Amino acid sequence: MNKIRIVIAGPRGKMGSEAVKMVTNTPEFELVAVVDSKHHNVKLKDIDGQPQLDIPVYNNLEQCLIEHESDVLIDLTTPEAGKKHLEIALRHNVRPVVGTTGFTDDDIRHFANVAKEKEIGAIIAPNFAIGAVLMMKFAQTAAKYFKHVEIIEKHHDKKLDAPSGTALKTAKMIMENREPMKQGHPDEKETLAGVRGGTFEGIHIHSVRLPGLVAHQEVIFGGNGQTLTIRHDSINRESFMPGIKLAVQTVMKLNTLVYGLENIID
Repeated sequence: MNKIRIVIAGPRGKMGSEAVKMVTNTPEFELVAVVDSKHHNVKLKDIDGQPQLDIPVYNNLEQCLIEHESDVLIDLTTPEAGKKHLEIALRHNVRPVVGTTGFTDDDIRHFANVAKEKEIGAIIAPNFAIGAVLMMKFAQTAAKYFKHVEIIEKHHDKKLDAPSGTALKTAKMIMENREPMKQGHPDEKETLAGVRGGTFEGIHIHSVRLPGLVAHQEVIFGGNGQTLTIRHDSINRESFMPGIKLAVQTVMKLNTLVYGLENIID
């Protein structure tokens, strides 16, 4: 069986370093190169300290894909870099698996059109933790019966975007089973601006950013005489690796863009 040849963008980050471990420990995968914004023309072992990682490092994805025949790009960088890398990967007929959040609806439509034209698979996932995806699906189901809902998402203080892509994706999935509505008292007033969080179609979303956190979310539904809380916690970045592995395996079979891991799990 031919191995899936993979390039990882962002190998020094906490997510990226876990992805390097996952790829190198998966027999059906082959890590052919990595892309790092601060290093070039060295080997991954020179910046990672692990002698077995004799993998070339590039600071330019275009050059990397020209010099190395690749099947999949795993991008775990920043929203700005992720969008550029996705465009380059599709141009080179390399299938992107992107774990960077911050994509707008217009971005997703654009990349979906490019993938469709190229007839090549791509996956963008706000969250690769399978438990988090199940949380979103459970919340979508609960919204049929509970119309009042708020979302609290908590992440480490180095996260660039707020609210998280997971929170926004959860809200959008909930809205498939819920009409837009105003929540709380009709005459509610904030005596401290922003204390009720942001709103999406009437759903209040609250973002917490603190050191010590990784990725956590609660979806709280309220009804007459009862509440329902659906919660997921990622304790470390290893929790995202089974989802990334599944996405790499699945993207090889796709000829279009898929947004959200929930669309590729049973």
